[in-house]
Amino acid sequence: MSMQAQNAPSEFSLKKIMPILLAVATGMFLIILDSTIMNVAVPKLVDTFHSDLGTIQWVITAYTLALSAVIPLAGWFSERFSAKRMFLVSIVLFVIASMLCALSQTPEQMIIFRILQALGGGMVAPIGIAMVFKASPPDKRGSVMGILGIPMLLAPILGPILSGWLIEFINWHWIFLINFPVGILAFAMAWRFLPASKPSKGMKLDVPGAILAPIAFASLVFTVHQAGEKGWMDEWTLGSLALGIVALLLFIWNELKQKHPLLELRVFRSKAFTHGIILAWMNQIALFGSILLFILYLQQVKGLSPLEAGLYVIPQAILSTIGINVGGKLFDRYGVRPVALIGILSLTGALFALTHITASTSAFYIMCSFAFVGLGQGLTMMQINTHVLKSAPIELVHRVTPITTSAQQIMSSFGVTITAAYLTHQLRNLPENHTAEQLGQSFGHTFWITLSFAVIALVLSLFLKKSQSSSKKLS
Repeated sequence: MSMQAQNAPSEFSLKKIMPILLAVATGMFLIILDSTIMNVAVPKLVDTFHSDLGTIQWVITAYTLALSAVIPLAGWFSERFSAKRMFLVSIVLFVIASMLCALSQTPEQMIIFRILQALGGGMVAPIGIAMVFKASPPDKRGSVMGILGIPMLLAPILGPILSGWLIEFINWHWIFLINFPVGILAFAMAWRFLPASKPSKGMKLDVPGAILAPIAFASLVFTVHQAGEKGWMDEWTLGSLALGIVALLLFIWNELKQKHPLLELRVFRSKAFTHGIILAWMNQIALFGSILLFILYLQQVKGLSPLEAGLYVIPQAILSTIGINVGGKLFDRYGVRPVALIGILSLTGALFALTHITASTSAFYIMCSFAFVGLGQGLTMMQINTHVLKSAPIELVHRVTPITTSAQQIMSSFGVTITAAYLTHQLRNLPENHTAEQLGQSFGHTFWITLSFAVIALVLSLFLKKSQSSSKKLS
């Protein structure tokens, strides 16, 4: 009887949180799917609007910039107006903007509506993650956050498949129209299941921080995008880099002297938090840079259609799902170190295998390599994020998730940019009449870039310690 009594609360708590978990996961899936679905649609939009690649690329870049600008505000908005209310408002704004994107008649209209999308979508992940983390039983957080990570892993993989199918068999409008039924489902589940909380009406906005944070984060994201297109010595790149660094330094100075800062940067005083978040950054650069290379390699070297290229990564999706579920349970039982170590070893080994690909590399070899990248992705991505959150004081989680989400946006952009820039350099050095084998080898050489970041993450994972969530307030 006593054993059953001891186990009952844990099982009951886990079962009780499942509706909240599914509601947040559905909203996050909606946002992340849209972020990845656009990449395959760029060539189609160039033809549809009779525009050029540089202009249409701003449909993605403007979204990323707006996302980076609004994420830091998520913590304050969720506390001032309640997390549930802001989650619902964000979903509604995102869906309305999606409908407007589908009705766009010019590239300029679509760019404006994509910015509106980001203003809604940017708050969903940090608010949702914080709500689930705080509602989770401490001994089940690894498993719960692992389930929440499934949309974060599957959406980038399913996005190209869905986008390729919609563009090939229906039309480009549906890459936005599909957000309507998914958005309705996300809104209904959030309305029904997310717990209500009282807003902190006396919560004052850190105005200098609210101005400096969007400038700093958006400038840094613009810098990495611009560097990928024009190079690091371009005047716009250097100007945005200087603006971003100055704004970031002023933002840090402002936050450290504020009693109620926009982002709680004092959490970096925790060595476990700082170590964990740097590890997460290295892991994200390796992962997102690799995902870009997968799709480009399959289309440019293997000559596959967007839909066919998407089908190639199904094994990656399967092992990602397995990895994140198994990883969450192992995290709860053994802590972060063994899970991260196994996952990053899988990622590192797979990326090393991909450094040897050419145009004649077999489909089996490619799919196996992609699959083990997926396994590493599943074992590490959400487990490391959970470790980082557990390293922070529980009362600061709402203020920590915008930090981790903003940084992830910048690091993901950096991973894509540095990988694309090196690949472009490799392709420019090819002879004019290059062979398919030479083209394939250029991709193989580029995988050394992502492998190097994975190796850094592997070394950092050796020094991880089991996190213990602190209840102490930071002074």
